[in-house]
Amino acid sequence: MKRTAMELAAIATAAVPGLTPVGFAALSDDAEDFDSALIVDALKHRWRVRSPRHDEASMRLEAELSALRAFSAKVRASLPFALPAVAGTVRQGPLRTFVYKDMPGHVPTLDELVDEGSNLAKALGQCMASIHQIPDESVEVAGLPTYSADEIRQRKLNELDTAAATGKVPSRLLRRWEHAMEDVALWRFNAAVVHGDFDEEQLQISHSSITAVKGWTDLHVGDPADDFAWLSAIEDQSFSERVFSAYVEARGKSADPHIMRRAALAAEFALAQWLVKSLDSKDAERIAEAEEMLRELDQNIAEYGGQPLSVVEAPRPLATQPEAPAPQAAQKPVSLAAPSINTEKVTALAPEKPQSHSTPEKSADHQEDSADQPAVAAKREADAEEPASKDDEPKSDSAESEAKPATETDPAADKDQQAEESTK
Repeated sequence: MKRTAMELAAIATAAVPGLTPVGFAALSDDAEDFDSALIVDALKHRWRVRSPRHDEASMRLEAELSALRAFSAKVRASLPFALPAVAGTVRQGPLRTFVYKDMPGHVPTLDELVDEGSNLAKALGQCMASIHQIPDESVEVAGLPTYSADEIRQRKLNELDTAAATGKVPSRLLRRWEHAMEDVALWRFNAAVVHGDFDEEQLQISHSSITAVKGWTDLHVGDPADDFAWLSAIEDQSFSERVFSAYVEARGKSADPHIMRRAALAAEFALAQWLVKSLDSKDAERIAEAEEMLRELDQNIAEYGGQPLSVVEAPRPLATQPEAPAPQAAQKPVSLAAPSINTEKVTALAPEKPQSHSTPEKSADHQEDSADQPAVAAKREADAEEPASKDDEPKSDSAESEAKPATETDPAADKDQQAEESTK
């Protein structure tokens, strides 16, 4: 059951003794998992309330509490932003509502982030780098998940199989994602501490700087690219490039050059993951919406190509070799190629027949349809068996015109000459 901001304010008074709300407002949050509100008390202090809507969301809040407790004073001092502080909790049945002290700054929109320009882009890159530099021990001590690069890749392949089994994901997308997930070079990276739910809603900004990062419910050791996936929603790719440039500068040699490729994959594949989750919930409206978004993504990639995912390009059909028999040269393996293959380019790349098998009069044979190749080959074999005469030798146009009177007779001229002789 969804709780209103007024109800959350009443719950907060039970979680934090002495709290007297004088104002409240709903906050943007993950609507499927949490009800959230901002509260202002009589002393003008601000508080943030998050109430889980189901058991899984409650477990995420508990995980965040464990993570925040595991961050040592040294870790907190190394971060260029503030971390949430839990002021109190209250249990209602199996679920527990959390009240946090609000942090300075405000939550930006994507457009606001881009409008802030280079300074904020640089601060954002440095912010993400500082998260990924947190020692793994901080997460392991809290008992939070830890995954290696191979485990992450295998999990995604398993999820891809689950999505494919639904029969509701366009085949072009399945092939595109499978090729990227099987590209071993793409998955050579060092796992790091990952926020796991990073986007603009987890930020607090002020004067082109990031003052706080919240929402640590999915903290784990895994793929740093997961924290970059949300940048795919920003149309101004130059902003994302500036963020990544600042990130690489901050991390140095530890930065993975393929992060943005895996981030694009994560952003696309999230739609399939959402479809599977919607099917499990049997929510017809969400299922229809997920299917529509997958169709739109498929059409956009078909029309514009999409962002590059794999390090290794999709396999292309091999061009026909000159020494191959004619019937084999007529085969067209295009139907078995990846969807991105252009059949016109495949034809253009096919090698020409050796010049020794053709004459100027027969050069057009190279452009005939593959179905006519056996007949053409038979004709050429028959021609080759006939003895060659001297008249068949190639001559230049000028030489031929000069030699014509000597080698050829004109029947009309002979007739006139005979008539003239008879008259005499």
